Amino acid sequence: MRELRDLYDKDSNKTDLTYYKGDKIPDGYYPMVVMIAIENSKGEFLMQKRVPSKGGDWGVTGGHPKSGETPDEGIITEVKEELGIDISNNEIILFDSGCDLVDCYRMYYTKLDLDIDKLNIQKEELTEVRWFSMEELEDMVNKKELNENQMAFFIKCKKYLNK
Repeated sequence: MRELRDLYDKDSNKTDLTYYKGDKIPDGYYPMVVMIAIENSKGEFLMQKRVPSKGGDWGVTGGHPKSGETPDEGIITEVKEELGIDISNNEIILFDSGCDLVDCYRMYYTKLDLDIDKLNIQKEELTEVRWFSMEELEDMVNKKELNENQMAFFIKCKKYLNK
């Protein structure tokens, strides 16, 4: 079944338009992307490795809200689908949002200690999840195992939290 998603304008306002995943998006409209930094009490961040057919790269938990979902509801859905956990009762902080004329986006943060061996990860999407320190993430960027946009996400998150 094809996934229906809402479209947003350049100011991140939801419009009445929708599109199906994979369809061409009309000029001047943008999909919404949501992502979350999950930090444990040791100051490590949870990263997930995608299956080879989806690039096989490391990234944060996130995706596109389904049509009718708000971005806040969408991030809860994405975490539930990808990691098998419900964060709806956690404090979820929105630390950045905007529209870069490719996507509109919402960046979230939550603090949560998880036993990653007990997660029910979405096998069609992910091969592994791991905790990483900021130093390990920086090392991954230097080794070209993690793109700089992912690192910028964590730096922005830490900067927001340290205000």
